[in-house]
Amino acid sequence: MRSGARTAIVGGVFAVVAGGVGYGAYNVWTGISGGASGTTTARAEGTREAGSGPVTAEEVERTAKDFLAAWAEGDDAAASALTDDASTAAAAVRSFREEAHVSKAVITPGRAVGAKVPFTVDATVAYEGRTAKLSYASELTVVRGLTTGVPLVDWRSAVIHPKLPEDGTLRTGKAPNPPVQAVDHAGRELTKEKYPSLGPVLDQLREKYGAKAGGTPGVETWIESSSSGEGTAGPTLLTLSKGVPGKLRTTLDADVQAAAERAVRRYDESSVVAIKPSTGEIRAVANHRDGDWNAAFLGKQAPGSTMKIVTAAMMLDHGLVSGPGDGVACPATVTWEGVTFHNLDDFEITGGTFRDSFRRSCNTAFIKAVKPLNDKGVAGTALGDTARTYFGIGEVWNTGIPSVDGSVPESTGAETAASYIGQGKVTMNALNVASIAATAKNGSFRQPVIVERALDDRRPATARPLPASVAGALRDMMHATATGGTAQQAMSGLGTNDKGAKTGSAEVDHQGTSNSWFAGYADDLAAAAVVQSGGHGGDAAGPLVASVLKAR
Repeated sequence: MRSGARTAIVGGVFAVVAGGVGYGAYNVWTGISGGASGTTTARAEGTREAGSGPVTAEEVERTAKDFLAAWAEGDDAAASALTDDASTAAAAVRSFREEAHVSKAVITPGRAVGAKVPFTVDATVAYEGRTAKLSYASELTVVRGLTTGVPLVDWRSAVIHPKLPEDGTLRTGKAPNPPVQAVDHAGRELTKEKYPSLGPVLDQLREKYGAKAGGTPGVETWIESSSSGEGTAGPTLLTLSKGVPGKLRTTLDADVQAAAERAVRRYDESSVVAIKPSTGEIRAVANHRDGDWNAAFLGKQAPGSTMKIVTAAMMLDHGLVSGPGDGVACPATVTWEGVTFHNLDDFEITGGTFRDSFRRSCNTAFIKAVKPLNDKGVAGTALGDTARTYFGIGEVWNTGIPSVDGSVPESTGAETAASYIGQGKVTMNALNVASIAATAKNGSFRQPVIVERALDDRRPATARPLPASVAGALRDMMHATATGGTAQQAMSGLGTNDKGAKTGSAEVDHQGTSNSWFAGYADDLAAAAVVQSGGHGGDAAGPLVASVLKAR
């Protein structure tokens, strides 16, 4: 046992209390093997026994224990020597002490699962006379060094904290941005506690607009990344002293947001967005996914047959059909440049109209009828042109927080046919698809926003209004879909006749079940949802959208 250390049995595991090492008072609970011996340097040297093949259970336990002990004692050199990226790890351990101002920590390893070792950190952060507790769980992985053959911790920033990006660090001090009191368009407060899905959104709003909202900063521990720039705070992990929040009005609606929060809880890996068609104001955004990723705004997935709203507009605009009542062939299959496309269960419609093919989501009708564009040489570009010209897809959207724009790139061969039914290279997220539905309802694109553009003079994306005949045809067919087509069951409970919808299911490579998509509107509210591996659009995503629209 090293000089100045003592051991005790606490809750069935040894607690090793360091004395006179690093920044003192650091504890490590060695729950892996139940003890510790020697100095951190001696322990580091003791693990450096070369081997070959996968790391053994003993190597995993010893390496993890010694690394966590060195980290807990604030021994940068010893901790980093036990990793496969010594310079980066040393800086991270040092930053934990000096930049995050952690004065004390208890690190408790859990039972190893293969090469992975989970652990918890109970830290005390101290800054200018203020202290607070920071507790969290993380994990590390032990690997064999490629050149040395010795077992090492596979270094990742997330070892220090699970939310740290690779270019991130923990900092404690006066917050770069004052806190904000976010409110909806009617002045009702929006908090992470009441609306959990808004957590990352509220963080982003504070990061961008906190300094403009009129508050004063407090003392906090936060995540800072070099990509966001020095002095720009990311997510706050701990508040040592509260600042004075400034009020920030958003376009969200508390009632619609609450409905969206309830809706996504029904399915893992789901997202929903609601927009006011007449203005583009975002009324709700919700996700039910691991982590804080705002997939509703940042996702990039094939939208399936919800894309037929845009394809229908393209067909109408190019004169391939003149209106919903035109006769359009819907065979069971159709071939495009040697590739055969099918309808669901190979259904077909005999003597049907364009409206019938839309409301029943006939894939072949949206491919076969477009073949004349090949003769004009625009088959691979017409869809993207329509999406950009009338729906703002492909322009740069400045919503107020980070978002990813939809993409309808130029295509060739069978990918062109696939794009017409929302497959191929076409990518969207719930925000993009909700905006497409909103544009169809309003007849003109209004770029979605979550805060007023006047806050930072953002330039909105623009698009030409849909020709009146095209807009009317889209509403006609979406209404038929909501009242007598694939969206009928999901939309049946809405108490309005002013409603429309489009279902979609998108096939994904190596995924047994399609993603479920649904876009719809009721009165002056439009919404779209996606459910990963949810199957048919009307089965999973449809009820989510309908429940949000009911809150209008």
